[in-house]
Amino acid sequence: MATSTVVMPSDLRDTLRQMLAVLQQERHALAGLDLDMIMGCASNKADLCGTLADVDHALVDEECRGLLEAARRQNEANRKVRNLIAANVSARLDALSGSAPLYRPNAQVHRLRTA
Repeated sequence: MATSTVVMPSDLRDTLRQMLAVLQQERHALAGLDLDMIMGCASNKADLCGTLADVDHALVDEECRGLLEAARRQNEANRKVRNLIAANVSARLDALSGSAPLYRPNAQVHRLRTA
């Protein structure tokens, strides 16, 4: 998607707005479990991250900081949704196979008693 280098504050703002739009698309794709769209969003995010990789910190003004914080929050929310979906799939697969999960957070630890 984005392949140009960010050299102006306005370019940085545009790139960050694009990132927010992609994160919003990802949110909708996750809600609809649309794998093709999720993969497309992942590719677009990677492209935009490549564009943002070499940004001079001097270009980050107050508006850019706000856009960055909004993108961080949206990305974190999307990450939590992805993790919930993965946990749900794992639980369903375990239930279908009749096997115990390999990893259980908060599982009780049973220790052998010594005589």
